[in-house]
Parts: sequence; C-alpha cells; structure tokens
Amino acid sequence: MEKHDALLQVHLERPIYEQESLNEDYHYEKPKTFVFQDAVRGLKHKNWRSCFMSAVPSIHWLREYDWKDSIMSDIISGLTVAIMHIPQGMAYALLGNVPPVVGIYMAFFPVLVYFFFGTSKHVSMGTFAVVCLMTGKTVGTYSMSHNEITNPNATSIFSNHPVEYSYTPIQVATTVTLMVGIFQIVMYVFHLGIITTLLSEPLVNSFTTGAAVYVLVSQIKDLLGLKIPRQKGYFKLIFTMLDIFKEIKNANLTAVLISSVTIAGLVCNNEFIKPWASKKCSVPIPIELIAVVSGTLISKFFCLPAKYDIQDVGDIPTGLPTPVVPTFELLHLVAVDSIAITMVSYTITISMALIFAQKLNYNIDSNQELLAMGLSNIVGSLFSCMPVSASLSRSLIQQTVGGRTQIASIVSCMILLTILLWIGPFFEPLPRCVLASIIVVALKGMFQQANQLVKFWKLSKYDAIIWIVTFLMVVIVNIDIGLLIGIIVSLAIILVQSLRPYTCLLGHIPNTDLYLDSSRFKAAIEIPGVKIFHYCGTLNFANTSHFKSEVYKLIGINPQKIIEHNTRLREKGIYIDTQDSEDKQEIRCIVMDMSALSYIDSSGVITLNSMMKEFQQIDIYFYLVNCTSPVFETIKKCELYLHGTLTFKIFVTIQDAKMYLEKELYSR
Repeated sequence: MEKHDALLQVHLERPIYEQESLNEDYHYEKPKTFVFQDAVRGLKHKNWRSCFMSAVPSIHWLREYDWKDSIMSDIISGLTVAIMHIPQGMAYALLGNVPPVVGIYMAFFPVLVYFFFGTSKHVSMGTFAVVCLMTGKTVGTYSMSHNEITNPNATSIFSNHPVEYSYTPIQVATTVTLMVGIFQIVMYVFHLGIITTLLSEPLVNSFTTGAAVYVLVSQIKDLLGLKIPRQKGYFKLIFTMLDIFKEIKNANLTAVLISSVTIAGLVCNNEFIKPWASKKCSVPIPIELIAVVSGTLISKFFCLPAKYDIQDVGDIPTGLPTPVVPTFELLHLVAVDSIAITMVSYTITISMALIFAQKLNYNIDSNQELLAMGLSNIVGSLFSCMPVSASLSRSLIQQTVGGRTQIASIVSCMILLTILLWIGPFFEPLPRCVLASIIVVALKGMFQQANQLVKFWKLSKYDAIIWIVTFLMVVIVNIDIGLLIGIIVSLAIILVQSLRPYTCLLGHIPNTDLYLDSSRFKAAIEIPGVKIFHYCGTLNFANTSHFKSEVYKLIGINPQKIIEHNTRLREKGIYIDTQDSEDKQEIRCIVMDMSALSYIDSSGVITLNSMMKEFQQIDIYFYLVNCTSPVFETIKKCELYLHGTLTFKIFVTIQDAKMYLEKELYSR
C-alpha cells in the first residue's frame, strides 16, 4: 500500500493532463511537410557526382578491393560457378521453351551488367527454374512451335484459343525480358520495392512448391522420350498429364534407360558422395557437368539420335548473338505476365542477397538492386536472354567455396565466353533426357519446402490457408493465376484481420503502474466502477460496427437497449433513475486505451462520439487515453472535439483519467 501511495504521490507532482493541455504546456507543433518543395530543393542541392557513384557501386568497392588476399578465392569461386552454369543454363532454358544456348547467354550478358550495378557480393545471377518456367508459359502462349509453323491452321484440342500468333519463341522471350526490365526500372525510380512484401513467406513457399510440380511434369516427356503437343491456356498441367498417359505406351526405352542412369548417378552423388567429399575438399564435385559431358560423348559415339530416335539439344551456334531489338508490338501482350515475373524474380533475388548480407555482415541497397536487375534484363533482351534471377544453389556454392565479391562472376563470364566462342557445338549431340534428369533431381529442395506447411499450420491457420490455396491454384489452373489468387487471399486475410482486431479489458497490477489484459494475467485486478477497454489496430468505416459490438460485449452493457427500454417506460409514465439501473453493474466510467490504435478515419471518430453520447445518457463517463498524435489530429479535424453536447475528454494516461474521475465524483 505504501508503494502504491508513493506512485500516486509521484503522479500528483504534475497536474492531471488532458491531451490538449499537454500539447499547450509542452508546445506541440505538427511537423510541416512540403513534398514538392522538398523534392525541388533536393534536386537543386543534389551532388550528381555522388549520385553517379551510388548508382554504380562497383566504382567504390573496386578501389578498395584487396587483390592480394581475395583474387584467388574469387577465381576458384568463379570457375566453380561457371561449371554449374553450363548444365543449369542449358537445362533451364528448356523450361522457357527456348534453345539451350539461351541459358549460357543469360549467364554472360546480364551478369556483366549486374557486376557494375549490383550491391550483393555473392548472389549468382542467371537462370532460375521458377522464373524460366513462368517465362516459358508466356512463350508457349504467344509463340508458335515447329508443328504449328508447318501447319498454321492447327489447333490443340485442349487449347483455350486457336493458334493465332506467328512469333518465334526467342521473340516472345526477349520481349518479356525487356518488359520485366522496364518494370524494374520504374520500380527503382518510384522506390516501389516494397510491393514485393505482398509475397509473404507462405505464399512464396507454396508458389515455388507448386511451380516445382509444373517443372516436374514438363520434364516427363523428355525423360520418357515422348513427343506430345504443347498445351496452352488454363489447366495445362492436367491436359499434359492426360497426353502423357495416352502416349506412355510409345515411350523411348533408350531415353528411359539414359534418364534412369543419370538420375541414379546424380542422386547417389548428392546423397552419399557429396557429403563425404565436402569433408575432404570445399570445392564440390561438378556432377552435373560430368553428366552433360558424358551424355554428349556417349550420344556422339553411339549415334543415339540417329539409331535410337533420341532427341538431342540441337544446333548451338558459335560466337556471340547479334544484338536484336525486341518486338515492341508484343509488349502489350506480355505486360500482365511480366508483372508476376518481375515480382517473383526480384523477391527471390533480394531474399538471397539479404541472407548473405546478414550472414557476412555487409549492407545491400534493395532499391539499387532494382536498378541492377532492370538494366541487366534490358541489356539481356538485346542478346536473346530470358529474365534473370539469383539462383540459390549457385549462390550458395559461390559463397561456400570462398567467393568474396562479384569478381567471381566476371571470372565465370570469361569461362562462359570461351564456351560460347569455341566449345558450344560440342554439346549439340547431348540428349535432352540428360538435361531433364538434371532438372528433376535439382527439384528436391523445392519439394522439401512442402514440409513447411506443418509449421505454418501450427503458427497460423491463415498462413496455412494461403499455402494450400496458392498451391492448388498453381497446380490445377495455372502458375500465374495461382500467384494472383495467392496474393488476393493474402490481402483478404489481412482485411479480415483488420476487421476483427485484438480487444480486451485491462486490469491494474497492484503496487505498480502496469495495466494488463485481465483475461490473460490473473494478477490484474479491475478498478471498481471503471472498465478499461484496450483496442489494437485501426478504426475505420469497415470495422466500426464490430468495434461497437466488442465494446458492448466486453463492458457488459448495451446503452442503446437501456435507452430504448427507459424510453418505453417513460412513454408508459414510469420514471427510472439511471443511477439505480441494475444493468449498469455499478460502472461509473469507461476508459478506452488508444495506445495501440494506429489509424482512425472520420467514421471512427463519429462512432466514438455517438458511443460517448449513448453512455452519457445512462450516466457513464467515457474517456480516451494514450492517444497518439496522428490520431488526436484526426479527431480535431473532424470538428467534434470540444463541440456539441459532449466533449471528447482525452487524457494522457490511464492514471490521469482515473484521478480525474475520482476528483469529479468527490466534487459531487
């Protein structure tokens, strides 16, 4: 009791503060913001030299690069990543419905640009399965396959529309790349990287897992050596599976054998040999490259394409591609698909960049990454590239084997340049089933993400719903529709949560200044005659009705019903003293704690005012406390504060409201 009296004594050393008097005593002034004037002033005083330096981060870090200590590590890292680029690039290019050599182009041209403009030291840019698959979906929609070119009137029985486009796969792919680059530059200019926060962890996890199913199904035809028509439109996965079941009897046994041996070798290496070898040497065994070289040599020696009808990689031109401007008339057709590709590629890249930055204690600029990726894609679109993204597997290897900067990427580019100029045609006899096997084995990590569903279910049923809905829509309908539905469900859940915020009654912890949730803290005691209502979230036109019902339910009084009941009695000539109303349960005051109220609109203010009037009519005070400055300013703007029959009494703390109430009752 003595401690409590001491606390009260400390409180009484200052006056009982309402929000308005506090503002007057301590000279409150709303910060002035002049967006246009500040922007103009910023342009006038801008140091354009420093702007250029910040836009090209490589100028800064290259001057500080420790050549003696770091160059060998970066060379080894670059060599290792280049070896990974060859099989991954060729394999993932097939996901994009473009020639395998495009994957090598993607590991060269965009990576050079990223070297100058990127801020991450360790991400390996180039092909990424999900982004290539999304691009391949667009390429498949707006381009013509070989069969469609030879038979322009052909129509797939499962397509949503007849063949009506005469663009080549490369034309569509490069136009998508240009559109993605443009979107990323626009996001950079307007600092819109925050848009990717719409892609939550459950959404990205589910989306990539569903995409892994797409990738797996898309490779079955090459694994089995089947020749089935390319599906377009929605439910493509289902129709492709139907085609596979129809043609399974025509599987190429040689292709099945090659696929089985390749998959067995890759799995054996990844599960047994790789863990053992990692203890002996930090440089991983280039098993994918070994598979590609071995497959190429065996195919060439035994003439597999000619004797056994094995589909090979086909023509791989030597030299660098001639720069070609993308097809601008395609831009409006691929724009919508490019939005999804932009968000996914940037989200994946920035996530990996942040992981390495936090692990190795350096900073990255998320907005600068947009510029780097945008320029990389725009330049890449001139050289037959698909949109690029960071690869988790290559990035991990680049960092694990000792890579310290993007110099490793330059080393990788030089090795790939050698392949493009002289060695490329060597891989022409490579069976496509070998590349399909590499892709399928690499999907293990993406499928393992499905285990996260259990975690999401335990943490939040809402997150689990997002995961399940997104996955099903991706697999059943289409990959872009699944992403869109996932975002819509995420936003809907956020809306639902904002409509039903956390509310509780607060109790006082004796001998302290703490007021805690009385339903969770058993030591919290309600102040006699006072109900302290805590509200967390926003109060706007969408949830005012729920807000009122929560107040009435927790307080245990519905003033509207009491007023209506008393009105009916008065009409009958019966007078009721509200002070003696049993429904009130001796409640003299309601205090609303607004410390967690982040936003209020005019509808919310009007609702508060009407509730105050209702409780006033049954002789119950209604005070507001802990009101944040922006919320208080909104209340004042609504011109209800200190106007009309009821005044808003807004106290600084709960203790101020309590002391004021005791003073009011004592004066009576």
